[in-house]
Amino acid sequence: MSWVILVLSGILEAVWATALGKSEGFTKLWPSVVFGVALIASMGGLAWAMRDISTGTAYAVWVGIGAALTVAYAMITGAEAFSVVRLLLILGLVGCVIGLKLVGHD
Repeated sequence: MSWVILVLSGILEAVWATALGKSEGFTKLWPSVVFGVALIASMGGLAWAMRDISTGTAYAVWVGIGAALTVAYAMITGAEAFSVVRLLLILGLVGCVIGLKLVGHD
C-alpha cells in the first residue's frame, strides 16, 4: 500500500508544480488553491509512504514521478517544446523509478 500512496503522491507533485506555474506568483485564486491542496496531500502521502519505504528511495521515486509528469504535461499542452530527446530522457527517468522499486528492499 505504501507504494500505491507514493505513486499517487508523485502524481500530486506534478499537479502542484503545474498549478504553481499557473498561479502566476499566487495572483490567480484557483491555481493557488489547487497548489495548496495538492501540496499538502502530496507531502502527506510522501510522509506516510516513508513509514515503510526508505527516505532515499521514497524521495527519488516521488521526485522522479513528479518531474516526469510535469514535463510530459508541459510538452503535451505545448507549454514546452516536444522533442524525441526529451521523450527519451523522460522514459529513462521512469525506467529509473521502476528500477528503484524492483531492486529496492522496501
